Amino acid sequence: MRLLLIFTFVFLSGCNKPEPLYNTQSYIFGTLVDISIYGESEARAQAISDQIIRNFQDLHSRLHAWQPSELKAINQAFALGKTPVSIAPDIAAMINEATKLSMQSKGAFNPSIGGLIAAWGFHYDEFKPVKIDENKIKNLVTANPKMTDIVIEENKIYSNNPAVQLDFGGYAKGYALDIALKYLREQGVKHALVNIGGNIIALGKHGKQPWRVGIQHPRKPSAIATLDLDSGWAIGTSGDYQRYFKLHEKRYCHIINPATGYPVQGIQAVTVLIPPQMNAGTLSDVTSKPIFIAQPTTRAEAAKAMHVENFLVIESTDRILVSKALAKRMTWLDKDAATHATEIQ
Repeated sequence: MRLLLIFTFVFLSGCNKPEPLYNTQSYIFGTLVDISIYGESEARAQAISDQIIRNFQDLHSRLHAWQPSELKAINQAFALGKTPVSIAPDIAAMINEATKLSMQSKGAFNPSIGGLIAAWGFHYDEFKPVKIDENKIKNLVTANPKMTDIVIEENKIYSNNPAVQLDFGGYAKGYALDIALKYLREQGVKHALVNIGGNIIALGKHGKQPWRVGIQHPRKPSAIATLDLDSGWAIGTSGDYQRYFKLHEKRYCHIINPATGYPVQGIQAVTVLIPPQMNAGTLSDVTSKPIFIAQPTTRAEAAKAMHVENFLVIESTDRILVSKALAKRMTWLDKDAATHATEIQ
């Protein structure tokens, strides 16, 4: 199984002296985490990378949707009624930010549909076909859980809708990138690249060159294009290729349309490129979802609503749509993909 849609190209120096590039990998958030730090001693880079990994592990354990965690405790309280329970300030801030982004997406990005995600069997570490319970899915959609059902007052939280069940699977990796970038800057690191399962954020450069990433086709083993990732920029992908199962030759991915209750069909991947800003990592994770969920004729509108200028869409027919802004930044490697690509505003 391919874990990454986006991977980094690492260039080696032609001189005899090894480059001061330290790289470490781990497995968190259900995916591969890769940290590269350039220009620091190995001991210092290792210590900083180790702390970032610990921060990621802590965040993952706190936000786990189906194992004991702070998030699961909140969900249990939601299901029992409107009795407020205490919540950590940082998790309250995450929920508030996720609510604003959900409203901006007109509900396409909706972390409150954890019940639907569980119904489709995606609250497990391994995915296998499930018996599709049409009545359960219909009832969950009718219950209409929304982020705006959540009330937070003085670090107390409750929900006006017991159907709300939070799942931050489409938010946490991006949020973690922002945490990592902030920590790297606090430590005085000038050059680094952090990759969480294809959600990537850059700091500085790789030597004299920008960090370069490749965009891989979800059905092919090689990159279709490359682009330079300048400092502070983030890139992320939503795809149907990693968390999915097949039933009767039909692919069901983990990205669910809240309006229908069913996994999205007809699309393989959406990649977005986000310019530097305080929550660039978070946006690299979140903003691809509304574009992925949108109807083919409204994907450009969905991107505009999320203020995304740089995006790439690969449909199930292998038709490729790329925004004019991103097309200017990309270098095509796959001539067939380039032939199928259509530039849109």
